[in-house]
Amino acid sequence: MESELNVLLMAAISISVLHTLTGPDHYIPFIAIGKAKNWSLRRTIFWTVVCGTGHVMSSVFLALGGVALGFSLNKLTWFEEVRGGWAAWALFLFGIVFLLIGLFQVYRNKKHKHFDVYDSGDVYVYEHKHGQGPVMPTERRKVTPWVMFIIFLLGPCEPMIPLLTYPAIMDSTYGIYLITGVFLFFTLLMMVMMVVLGHYGFKLIKTDFFEKYMTAIAGATIAICGAGMIFLGW
Repeated sequence: MESELNVLLMAAISISVLHTLTGPDHYIPFIAIGKAKNWSLRRTIFWTVVCGTGHVMSSVFLALGGVALGFSLNKLTWFEEVRGGWAAWALFLFGIVFLLIGLFQVYRNKKHKHFDVYDSGDVYVYEHKHGQGPVMPTERRKVTPWVMFIIFLLGPCEPMIPLLTYPAIMDSTYGIYLITGVFLFFTLLMMVMMVVLGHYGFKLIKTDFFEKYMTAIAGATIAICGAGMIFLGW
């Protein structure tokens, strides 16, 4: 399974990096709260890591259903000979589903969370749609570090489901731990990097256009991995 695992690791790295960079809510609130409360960079990074870890681990928890299904299938004696093909097709179909969901979300202009920084330094969270007008103050909630943690905990990254389901079907506990660790590492790395850049006043990248397409991009990445395993022998 070494070659397939390498493909999954590349997908995990790509998705975690893009997911973080195209979501300003992964770093702007920490920069704003840190400056408003006059935190040291060390404390700002601490809360960034805490919330980022909660975000990834909630994604892992969401994927446990797929992991349980994979391990259950491995108890069937006839499944031993066909599990490689099934795993690749499952990855491919998962990717297609997430791609279609992502495109549907763009079409429907689904509401999503955003953060706003006031001149006073206070940070508020609210839901809106792309192209929507101003949101009333009564629809906003003031953000504290613990509120941030809960928001990240309740906002998992769904593409973790197929990334962890594949090694479960292949009966690779090592693969599950490795993909989880890589996804966590690169998510935290990008969050901390963007927070440090913002802390020192560097202009952040404008990624509003890509943000709404992130689910579709992740789905396409996973589908390509599955197709490569099925048709190209990756």
